[in-house]
Amino acid sequence: MADTPVSPNPPGAGAPAVSRPSVLSLPIKEKAALYAAYMPFLQNGGIFVPTNKPYKIGDEIYLILTLMDDPTKYPIAGKIAWITPAGANNNKAQGIGVHFSADESGQRVKLRIEELLGAALRSTRATHTL
Repeated sequence: MADTPVSPNPPGAGAPAVSRPSVLSLPIKEKAALYAAYMPFLQNGGIFVPTNKPYKIGDEIYLILTLMDDPTKYPIAGKIAWITPAGANNNKAQGIGVHFSADESGQRVKLRIEELLGAALRSTRATHTL
C-alpha cells in the first residue's frame, strides 16, 4: 500500500482570507468643510471622514476624495490614524482620520488641499479633530 500525498490545501479549505481595505468616498463641497476635515499635523497629511462604520487604528483604507469644484477624483491609500467615537465630547462628529500614504497619490492630494486652503491653514478655528 503506497502513501497518498497530502495536499497543503485540502478540498474546501480555500485560500486564506485576505483583508481588503475599505473603500470610502468623501465629497467636500466647501472650503470650510475642507478646513474642518484636513489633518495637517500628520506627517503625510490626512483627512477626517465622517462614518459610523467600526474601524481600528492602523486599518487600511482606500479613499476617493473630491474637492469642491475640482472635477478630479483623488484616489488615496491610507491608514486609520484617528477615531472619533459616537457621543464624543464637544459634539464632535463620529468618524475616522485617514493618514495619507507617503506615495505620489497621497502627496499630490496633500499639496492640492494645502493649495486650496492657503492662509486658512494657520487659522485657530475648531476642526473635526483638534
